[in-house]
Amino acid sequence: MSDQALYSAHINHRRERLDHLLNAHGFDVLFIHSGRLSYPRFDDRAQPFRVHGHFNAWVPLPYTPDCLLELRSGQRPVLWYLQPEDFWHAPPKAPEEWWASQWDVQIIKDPADWVKRIERSEATAVIGEEAHLAGLGDHIAVNPRSLMQALDEDRTFKTEYERACIYQASLKGARAHRAAKAAFDEGQSELGIFQAYLHALNEDPMTLPYDGIVALNDHASILHYQHRDIEGPKAHLSFLLDAGADHLGYASDITRTHMGHAQTREGGMFQGLIDAMDHLERGLAHSARAGHSFVDMHHQAHQGIAQILSQTDLVSGSSESIVAGGITRTFFPHGLGHFLGAQVHDVAGQVDGQGRPLPPPPDDPMLRLTRALKEGNVVTIEPGLYFIPMLLEKLKGESAGQQVNWPAVESLIPFGGIRIEDNVLVTEAEPVNYTREAFHAID
Repeated sequence: MSDQALYSAHINHRRERLDHLLNAHGFDVLFIHSGRLSYPRFDDRAQPFRVHGHFNAWVPLPYTPDCLLELRSGQRPVLWYLQPEDFWHAPPKAPEEWWASQWDVQIIKDPADWVKRIERSEATAVIGEEAHLAGLGDHIAVNPRSLMQALDEDRTFKTEYERACIYQASLKGARAHRAAKAAFDEGQSELGIFQAYLHALNEDPMTLPYDGIVALNDHASILHYQHRDIEGPKAHLSFLLDAGADHLGYASDITRTHMGHAQTREGGMFQGLIDAMDHLERGLAHSARAGHSFVDMHHQAHQGIAQILSQTDLVSGSSESIVAGGITRTFFPHGLGHFLGAQVHDVAGQVDGQGRPLPPPPDDPMLRLTRALKEGNVVTIEPGLYFIPMLLEKLKGESAGQQVNWPAVESLIPFGGIRIEDNVLVTEAEPVNYTREAFHAID
């Protein structure tokens, strides 16, 4: 299907669901504000802007501030599209026909033009930042909880249009990952590798769905490593890249770990761990099917990591005893994955279908997705195995630390750690691994 046909079906699905929800929750109209540019205190330089997921789930305008969607049951949706007269900045481009044909597009020059639409005595819901919507009238329900929960639940099901967007983002990310790996093999610095990633992406860095993690050697043990060294290390032992791409506001979120050319005994062991983690991740991704509990999948990841630790003689004992002793949580301290879509960490991951809380297990507070999977979900699968000095020191002081082969573990600290992450569509049958398909398509 063409982009226009996919988008048309997407909007029809969204409108049908919203008509039902407006009636069920007692609202006549829903307005969705895209957001507004913000400025740091004591400065006049605007901060990077991106619309929130509820707006982008309707229109492919991820970088357009102060626009407004007007959605009424049974009526053609209206987009109040801000194109200000401004010689300081370039205004947003004219709407493209392939998606604008689904909307009554009203070009405005000032946000005050759409403010008048909200000043009515209707049962009105508005989604947006409270500070941007203040003073619009007491009849307005800003971010009403029950409606928001229902809309969040709808967003967990990805339409064919959204699936196509995520796959296109996966293709972009896969190509850029290949370029970054080549830069690593050439011995470039973290900054040089990141520049190679951006060059292959051929897009402005502001379009990235999140700030990529480019980690050489022991930096890979810092889960959200935020720097990019200008100079490379003396030896390129390992490389972890967690970086995605954007397509029409939808994200890919891809992580790969590679070993350098060092031919040390520890390097050989680290490569073996990468291979074992890749095998584990593929199996977990293959189990992402409708009806499967993501909490159970997370526990399966711990079992798999325990088996790897045992089989490589990094930890003694059975995999069951390694998990029971809490040892795997030293090596894998984060959750298995999360929903993915118009937000990298997409909505409704820790509630059930009725919006009731599903908190993560006490031993796994970092798990972002705690519900059973459904057909149409897109999730990340990202097990990790890290050598984090702070956590290892803590384990040393515990009785379970006696099971650890400390000389072997400490020899791997300079390599940092391993994370492998794919983006997977859940179906009633075989899951679709967008990331693996994208890498296969470009090879």
